[in-house]
Amino acid sequence: MFFKNLTLFRFPTSVDFAEVDTLLPEAVLKPVGALEMSSRGFISPFGREEKAQFSHRIGDALWLTVGGEEKILPGAVVNDLLARKLEEIEEKEGRKPGGRERKRMKDELLHELLPRAFVKSSRTDAFLDLQHGYVAVDSSSRKTGENVMSDIRGLLGSFPAMPLNAEVAPRAILTAWIAGEPLPEGLSLGEECEMKDPVEGGAVVKCQHQELRCDEIDKHLDAGKQVTKLALVFEDNLSFVLGDDLIVRKLKFLDGALDQLEHIDEDGRRAELDARFALQSGEIRRLFLLLEQAFKLSKADS
Repeated sequence: MFFKNLTLFRFPTSVDFAEVDTLLPEAVLKPVGALEMSSRGFISPFGREEKAQFSHRIGDALWLTVGGEEKILPGAVVNDLLARKLEEIEEKEGRKPGGRERKRMKDELLHELLPRAFVKSSRTDAFLDLQHGYVAVDSSSRKTGENVMSDIRGLLGSFPAMPLNAEVAPRAILTAWIAGEPLPEGLSLGEECEMKDPVEGGAVVKCQHQELRCDEIDKHLDAGKQVTKLALVFEDNLSFVLGDDLIVRKLKFLDGALDQLEHIDEDGRRAELDARFALQSGEIRRLFLLLEQAFKLSKADS
């Protein structure tokens, strides 16, 4: 259950989560209806089979999970069936249906096919740090993160969460780091980066499995390219790629963090998940506080 990406949002620490466990049963995921395309709602972080506990909390770390069901009905299938019906009408009646009739026929096809369509399930996990006022969504998609914020907003009635706002341009900081300026304590360069010319439509250079402090990189920097993605390592605990959009991608928990799990004595799946969440929330918190200082992230308005 370790997160693989982090799309981060800030919210005021004054937001009250005292009633979240009372509100969650009214906002759970309902099976997608026969004539519906999709359904969203909260599910238990411990899996859909869990019907009693729809959140998990350790101290100021709150774990919420949004589940989804979506009908898979490819447009090509609908259009192919519609084309066949239009051909039949033209052959039998010698006419071509107009736009309004075509739309009606397509709607009828959708109603006919929807109950038989396959259903794709999904889940998106979110970690909320109630002390420091941020949400980490396990996704590299800003849209997915915004959808989760909307779900929490609907649950609580109000949730003024906003994307991260850096007082210093992230691209400038990432470029300075790869150019040789000191990194924050505990942070070191990885072996991957992406650089772009600042002009629209400019060249893009992607490097992987490469020493980043080298003459080749320096030449690109001298040519004016700026770093838009940079692989970093936080102590011996985390590795990740940080973008100039401040989204953390390719997040991996390293031996320095995972070794802590070897000292867990409890048995059972729930105890293991509990230990993993405690470890994960602690490491994400340390990373967020580092990013907050390095990029001078603005606080959320109370």
